Amino acid sequence: MRSNMYFYGKNAMIHINFKEEDVQLLAAGRYTQPHPRVMQKYDALHLKSHNLSNAQICHILGICNNTLLSFFRQYNEGGLTRLKEIHFNHPASDLKSYSSSIEKYLEANPPQSISEAAAKIEALTGIKRGETQVRKFLKDMGFRFRRVGTVPAKALTEEKKTSRENFWSKS
Repeated sequence: MRSNMYFYGKNAMIHINFKEEDVQLLAAGRYTQPHPRVMQKYDALHLKSHNLSNAQICHILGICNNTLLSFFRQYNEGGLTRLKEIHFNHPASDLKSYSSSIEKYLEANPPQSISEAAAKIEALTGIKRGETQVRKFLKDMGFRFRRVGTVPAKALTEEKKTSRENFWSKS
């Protein structure tokens, strides 16, 4: 069993105890893991098992010291299985819970502009979003901006005068 120490904070010292089978798995797995972030974690711990300093590991891998220390903490918490876990932040929109009612309303009453759509969504849900966020939300729901072609001047009837020229609809 190999033992490495590194300093964390001002006074605390944390020990890393590498098992021999973990060292072998780190050496083999640092190029065979399916996700690049996991490969980077394995690589950092492999280099640490060969007694490289934290500064050298950070320089070689192009990561900061806090990232390296988080890799070490993960290994101490759960070994190699904890290193394989990847947690990315995927925030969900507050409007997602209202998406079905928004979709039904906008299909029945297509807005002519993004600002009109934002106003309708705010009236329906009470959640105010900017035009960029509303545009992205509508596109994610499958809506797209549709521009109606021009109408010849001679064929202009009352029905065509009252119809909308541009609107958002679901494809």
